[in-house]
Amino acid sequence: MACFLIPAGLGVITTLLSGKFPERWNVKWLNAILWGAVLMLMVEHVAHGEIVPYPPFLTAGILEALPEMLSVGVPMALASVSFWALLTAADSVISRKSAFPGLSRILGIHQ
Repeated sequence: MACFLIPAGLGVITTLLSGKFPERWNVKWLNAILWGAVLMLMVEHVAHGEIVPYPPFLTAGILEALPEMLSVGVPMALASVSFWALLTAADSVISRKSAFPGLSRILGIHQ
C-alpha cells in the first residue's frame, strides 16, 4: 500500500538534482522511469482502495506499510535504477559505434 513512496522519494531527489548530473548519464530517463512507476502504482493502489483522497490517505498504519516499503519499494527502486543504468550503458556503447547515431538520437531524446 505504500511501496510507491520509496521510488517517489528517489524521484524527488533525482528531479531536484537533475541539473547536477552530466548529460551523458541521461537522468531524464531515470526520472521518467521512476515517475512512471510511481504513477502506475498509485493508480493500482487507489483502484484497490489502499489509498483514499482524505487524510490519512493510506488505509493502513505505518506499522503495516513499513514492511511493504522495505520488501517491495526498495527492490522496485533498485530495479528501476538498474534498468536505467542498463539503458545508459547501451546508449554509450551504441554512440561509440560510427555506424549508429546512438540510442538517444534514434529515439529522439537528446536535443
